[in-house]
Amino acid sequence: MSQFDTQEEQLEYLVRELKRDSGRYKDLVIPKGKLEKRRLMRSFMNIRMPEPMDEDFLKVQDQFLQQEAREKGIVSISRLASVKEELGCAMEHGERMVLWRGDITTLAADAIVNAANSQLLGCFVPCHGCIDNAIHSAAGVQLREECSRIMKAQGHSEPAGTAKITSGYNLPCRYVIHTVGPIVADTLTDEDCRLLAGCYESCLRLAAEKGLKSIAFCCISTGEFHFPQEIAAEIAVKTVRDFLRENGELDTVIFNVFKERDYEIYREIFCGGSSSVSC
Repeated sequence: MSQFDTQEEQLEYLVRELKRDSGRYKDLVIPKGKLEKRRLMRSFMNIRMPEPMDEDFLKVQDQFLQQEAREKGIVSISRLASVKEELGCAMEHGERMVLWRGDITTLAADAIVNAANSQLLGCFVPCHGCIDNAIHSAAGVQLREECSRIMKAQGHSEPAGTAKITSGYNLPCRYVIHTVGPIVADTLTDEDCRLLAGCYESCLRLAAEKGLKSIAFCCISTGEFHFPQEIAAEIAVKTVRDFLRENGELDTVIFNVFKERDYEIYREIFCGGSSSVSC
């Protein structure tokens, strides 16, 4: 395990290096507890600007995060039952779609989808509960740096409804596809719905162009961006179904949910055809 014998020694090294790198927090007292120390490491990663890091640090970070991924439990998509198998639903292309409730950062899919913000650099709020934060924290500091290179080359913020692809780094997936969903202000509009459908279609097309066989979607825009869950799920399923009807490249599309309510919404759509809510 590099020059360290245990994960605890790796964690101690990583926190000290991130503290030194931060400059502003160089006098911060490092807590003794493992959980507190791990939370501090994530916080430092979250606030760190996208700059190159020492190769020795990256080697230890990668070993540490990959071991954490193994301990959380890597989920092979071959173990996931399709909508047709698990729910017994007769929806078109149900054999190529999966409804799965769990942590998207544990999925060994070809690609997982990140609900990003328009800067595409991840969440800078320490230990925030959004999926953007979770994905960047599990991937490592290299993900923010790659996103920064993409944005500098692009020269402007990422528009809603589009997508970019990066490596997955220390995640079990091969790639992360980043998409910016619409932000619903007060009343949901037709444009919001069009942009959300664009997110799903852009991700699917990017995955197909890359030759990927599996992709896992989170519930785009339904959290911090306040898109109504029922309508978002209808748009997601319809867009994916339409894409699969015309394209044979993708074998498996996973609808990843975290909350029981979202699981029930998707199950109703798959088995009933619609949640009777329209945009």
